[in-house]
Amino acid sequence: MKNYWMLIPILFLFVFQPSNSNAQQKGDPMFQVPLGIASYTFRNHWENGVEETLDIIQSLGFTEFEGGAPAGVSPEDFKQMCAERGISIPSTGTGFDQLEKDPMAVADRAKALGASYVMCAWIPHKVGQFSKADADRAIQVFNQAGKVLKENGIVFKYHVHGYEFQPYEDATLLEYLIENTDPNVVKLQMDVMWTHFGGGDPAALLQKYGDRWVSLHLKDFKKGAPKNLTGLTGPENDVPLGEGELDFPGILKEANRIGIKHMFIEDESEHELEALPKSIAYLKSLRY
Repeated sequence: MKNYWMLIPILFLFVFQPSNSNAQQKGDPMFQVPLGIASYTFRNHWENGVEETLDIIQSLGFTEFEGGAPAGVSPEDFKQMCAERGISIPSTGTGFDQLEKDPMAVADRAKALGASYVMCAWIPHKVGQFSKADADRAIQVFNQAGKVLKENGIVFKYHVHGYEFQPYEDATLLEYLIENTDPNVVKLQMDVMWTHFGGGDPAALLQKYGDRWVSLHLKDFKKGAPKNLTGLTGPENDVPLGEGELDFPGILKEANRIGIKHMFIEDESEHELEALPKSIAYLKSLRY
């Protein structure tokens, strides 16, 4: 009896330790954000009708769309078509050239869509030979354009595409690019497949750069298919989520930990209508 007093501090810590409301519990879903789709997935559909394509997107359960208005449709009209189907457009894209020449026009188009983010997915370079000079050009453009976009209430993000993993000094040109862009005006979007394709570890990079990452593109890569530093591969190597090489549980755990709020499935195969339901079911099946 005389030694029971030694247990009091331990019992106090156990009983009165504050709970973490954000802590994940066993059985919680790993996919915890709105279901998003990248517009490139439906590249072969828009010509068959914009509203018809949006109907397909709605029927699959997507509530967030990343992209711009298809040819012949104004941003305002496209935003309305999406809204009528319960779909928002949190993010849109831009080409590097327009970002370099007229970032204000990029901001205006994003605002017309109701988007809060603008992403750029490709830095001009000779395929397979991304260089420090290419990265330096991008750093200058991203910092300047990112400032303009931020002044207009838009967040700029660079979409990692895999070719940036060229070695540089003791690291890679991706790390050089990230560390030399202004974190206040340049954020990042990880395409998990392209990151893997270029030799990167998606979960480790999410952990390393934390809140620089604001969104993900989710797609998987065929087991055993060849990889390189071009940022280019055939549609036959795009497989439904969970059927390829990527560790989605590890990626989603880290993405949740750092607070990623937007994740867009991007299917680059030629069988997207067959693959998407499989990918969605897989994401929803993942549990802690």
